[in-house]
Amino acid sequence: MEQPQIKRYIRPIEEVRKIMLERSKVSRNPFEFTDHEKIEHAFSALTSLDRDAWAEAFSTLARPHEEEARSAEEGGDGLRAKENYLTAYNYLRIARYPTTNSQGKKAAYLRCNENYLKASRYFEPPMERVEMPFQARPGEGTTIVGLLQKPPGRGPLPVLVTWGGIDTFKEDRRGTPYLQRNIAMLAIDMPGVGEAPIYGSEDAERMWNGVFDWLETRNDLDSQRIGVLGLSTGGYWATKLAHTQKDRIRAAINHGGCAHYAFTPEWIEKSQHGEYPLEFAETLASAFGRKTFEQWLEYAPKLSLLDQGILDRPCAPLLCINGLQDSTFPIQDHFLLLEHGLPKVARFFPGGHMGHTPATIPTMANWMAEALKAR
Repeated sequence: MEQPQIKRYIRPIEEVRKIMLERSKVSRNPFEFTDHEKIEHAFSALTSLDRDAWAEAFSTLARPHEEEARSAEEGGDGLRAKENYLTAYNYLRIARYPTTNSQGKKAAYLRCNENYLKASRYFEPPMERVEMPFQARPGEGTTIVGLLQKPPGRGPLPVLVTWGGIDTFKEDRRGTPYLQRNIAMLAIDMPGVGEAPIYGSEDAERMWNGVFDWLETRNDLDSQRIGVLGLSTGGYWATKLAHTQKDRIRAAINHGGCAHYAFTPEWIEKSQHGEYPLEFAETLASAFGRKTFEQWLEYAPKLSLLDQGILDRPCAPLLCINGLQDSTFPIQDHFLLLEHGLPKVARFFPGGHMGHTPATIPTMANWMAEALKAR
């Protein structure tokens, strides 16, 4: 039987604008420290989805806040400096959104990162930028960059290693729910985004060897009580690590991630019309060292954890979290995890991608806190 032809769908700018403005109203990714009216004004002036034009439209909004932050610092007003650096960071986060796949978006990310690090000088508890050695192959980076925050008190502390997905980088992760439960948080970039040393691939989980090795060198962190949490596409890596690194981690959370069905041609075509705002397949392709829709369509099936034989291996305790009506990644991928290997824990919520409800994050934080308790 002849296979159906899968075509790329380019979402019109009017649809992208509508989705993004709806997110802006409720401060949903990538909007956090921004002003909705300014976002609305920037979108009204945007006439295309050209990546560099997008980057410039939102980078412009950051400049006054960068200047205000510098002025506040000179005047000794740390609170005002932090607020303006975070606002500048967030406009630049939007400028590089969803990923750094053009020169303008790459430049926006560099400024985004700089502003976040400047804001972090005023964080409580303090944030530490760390560099972890990575045993690289030729052509790869040799350093894994992390952002570490620890709750007050003596160590060694349990630690949550966390990362986002294709559009949420380490600077965008917030550790408050875990810090409040006396868990240190180490935010990193998953393979293929931000400052990660390698692209995603069939064996990119090897990047975490460098993270776990480094944790063993820290006297203030308990390398026997490591949890991992991956969001969205990052949930794919959390699931893989639960099966391949089960002896190095205490527990794992897959929050809205993919495993098998998301990589099929049928779902790739369907997801282009789902809730993800723009360039979903192309953004996934970028994280795995590809550029185009067609390249992602060809490569994606190789990532199936079912076909790789991963899912029937023994695994660390794994919590699966998602929304039942997810149109970004199919909920069937989470059902599949429950059907294979050791029993898992699952909590599914009403709604779309990642199951955002008031109970979602507390559910994960409480489960992880229990899993990382001293024995």
